[in-house]
Amino acid sequence: MAEPLKRRIGLGLLTAYGVGVMVGAGIYVLVGAVVADAGIWAPLAFILAGLIAAPTALSYAEFSTRLPEAAGEAAFVGQGFSSQGMALLVGLAVVVAGTVSAGAVLRGGAGYLTAATGVDGSLAIIAMGLALVAVAVIGVLESLSLAAVFTAIEIIGLALVIWAGGTAEPSADWAAPMALPGIPVWAGVGLGAVLAFFAFIGFEDIVNMAEEVSEPTRTMPRAILLSLAITSIIYALVCWAAVRTVPVAELSQSTSPLALVWQVARGSNADFLSYIAVFAALNGVLAQIVMASRVLFGLGKRTPALGLFRHAHPRFGTPVLATLVLGAAVILTGLFFSVGRLAEVTSSVLLSVFVLVNLALILQKRRAPAAPFEVPMAVPVVGLILSAMALITALGGML
Repeated sequence: MAEPLKRRIGLGLLTAYGVGVMVGAGIYVLVGAVVADAGIWAPLAFILAGLIAAPTALSYAEFSTRLPEAAGEAAFVGQGFSSQGMALLVGLAVVVAGTVSAGAVLRGGAGYLTAATGVDGSLAIIAMGLALVAVAVIGVLESLSLAAVFTAIEIIGLALVIWAGGTAEPSADWAAPMALPGIPVWAGVGLGAVLAFFAFIGFEDIVNMAEEVSEPTRTMPRAILLSLAITSIIYALVCWAAVRTVPVAELSQSTSPLALVWQVARGSNADFLSYIAVFAALNGVLAQIVMASRVLFGLGKRTPALGLFRHAHPRFGTPVLATLVLGAAVILTGLFFSVGRLAEVTSSVLLSVFVLVNLALILQKRRAPAAPFEVPMAVPVVGLILSAMALITALGGML
């Protein structure tokens, strides 16, 4: 009989994990792009994006109490569609998406580290990757505790930006009288919200930790919803600080908008944000290695061909083989692949999974309405529609 994973994670660490996955390095560049669409009303776009993500997050929350398994989305889709083939397909898609995403973030983090210290980029990728794999092997409590530290560093950096922007002289755009937004403005806010939606991808990773969580049917829904709410507030405040401090035209053209906010507000360079971006990258890579290895562990229960991954180390309580395989794949991806296009594909894959999970919950609720945590049928229906719209937008951007 395979060794089970150890249940060592409570609500606090699981919520910190969810926030850390979402509050990644992307916020450091995404603000300018959202401002280009939504202008001075960009903070509303982030709030709207959180509301767009909420129905799918609620669908994940209900499913996580129906099937608290490591292969979260794969188990959900397999149950909803009564198809182990679809479960395997979705599980492998999530593993590939996590691997590519982690490789991209690892490469980006190594780039920040190289710029700050002059260390060789390839050496940085290998050293950072091996260190994170070692932490992931040693234990889930150790992994999520380290991720919580990284998350705290990220949030401190963002809090400094919020403080700087909130105490600076308002920009001319912010000081000008603002009328209530009309239809053209709301159209821009809507476009900005679709773009900002991608900053919220990550809450789905929480469900793959189910077999290591104490009282999963109580803890999982709370962690998913808390992490989404906390992230929405952080994003909206960061964006508010940005549009309050820097003129819209200047902010929308910047490739480092948060550094620009600090420079305008405090009159000094923002090199410290580069170091914080390294921690953000480390956090993202560690989270993806932990998540994807749990998906492989969960798939091992459902697919005999992957049964070798259905083993936890008797001492560490972690899926060591799955973690080592995923870690090697992440390091190789970071070293040898141009990840720009792959990152777009990753977003499309995850949005496709969102569509399938919402549809699976609709089918499952019709067969068996009762669950430890329930949402109205309208929730997965709305989640399905919004995820499909975001997927169509993402595919349109790739073509």
